[in-house]
Amino acid sequence: MFFVTPAYAEEAPAAATGTDAHAAPAAGEVHTETGVAEGEHARGPFPPFDSTTFASQLLWLVITFGVFYLLMQKVIAPRIGNILEQRHNRISQDLDEAGRLKAEADADVAAYEAELAAARAKSNAIGTAARDAAKLKAEADRKAVEAGLAEKLKAAEGRIADIKAKAFADVGTIAEDTATAVVEQLIGTSAKADVAAAVADIKKGA
Repeated sequence: MFFVTPAYAEEAPAAATGTDAHAAPAAGEVHTETGVAEGEHARGPFPPFDSTTFASQLLWLVITFGVFYLLMQKVIAPRIGNILEQRHNRISQDLDEAGRLKAEADADVAAYEAELAAARAKSNAIGTAARDAAKLKAEADRKAVEAGLAEKLKAAEGRIADIKAKAFADVGTIAEDTATAVVEQLIGTSAKADVAAAVADIKKGA
């Protein structure tokens, strides 16, 4: 039977550690390099829920929020505002340009309609003038033709009257000659004077 003295019990682990310095520490022993007991990592709480780090977490939250707020206020918000302002100005310019183009188009349409109305009025006036001129010319031509026909008819009537007068004159002469010859054959004497007087009386009665 061996008796172990307290001094020997303290030296024995030291000797064992010296012989196997790299051996794993026993369960529950404190690691000499980290100062944390073995297995304590598995048993610790989730870091964000660790109450011992709440102060530092709040501090970093405030710092992060402040930096983000300053970044938003100084960089992001001005850029977004500048972009929105540029878009607003561009939209306003586009609307102004569209209004100007619409006004120009309306003016062009009004001018076109005015020119079209003027052209229609001018064409109507030209047509009316041409119709009136044609009517006047036709009337003048008709009157000229009628005047010509009247002159020709008058001349024809004059020629007919001359022919009739000549025919009557010839008829009288022929009648006198014929009557004289008949009288001579009947009575054997010339009665030319009497026949001429009788023919003259007949002409007067006609």
